[in-house]
Amino acid sequence: MAEITIEHWIRDVPDFPKPGIVFKDITPLLQDAEGLRASIEGLVQAFDPDSYDIVCGIESRGFIFGTALADRVNKGFIPIRKPGKLPWKTASQSYELEYGSDTIEIHTDATERGNRVLMVDDLLATGGTMEAGLKLVRRIGGSPVGCAFVIELDFLSGRDRLGDIPVQALLNV
Repeated sequence: MAEITIEHWIRDVPDFPKPGIVFKDITPLLQDAEGLRASIEGLVQAFDPDSYDIVCGIESRGFIFGTALADRVNKGFIPIRKPGKLPWKTASQSYELEYGSDTIEIHTDATERGNRVLMVDDLLATGGTMEAGLKLVRRIGGSPVGCAFVIELDFLSGRDRLGDIPVQALLNV
């Protein structure tokens, strides 16, 4: 029998959140122990754990995958959150969305200067959110070494916005 890939657990939802968009729903992946295990294992294998010191995930689904990955490789975890959610001194970065803008924040003391940081999120689309996350990590002294995603929407060319940072995705569509 052929090996099941994580694509098996990704549900396409047409016209969400607006007409013409096909949303990649990871809920079935998260609900299935085998699917969740396969995705975390894939992320563990995407980058050599010796190549980074800490894992950073972007709210909110980046927390799910990033914390599990960090635990599996015995590393710490840095959360990047929406404004007003972090209780300590923060640095913030605004970025443009298709219709407007958004902002994310990180604690200014989230990592030691020079620490090698693996960035994690569930989806790479246009790249704006991860580009902002990379800027934040650099601003507080971290050194991003890679970006790991569960899904990459190739047709949106999001990796082009991330510069020369290595990018790995478990599923390219």
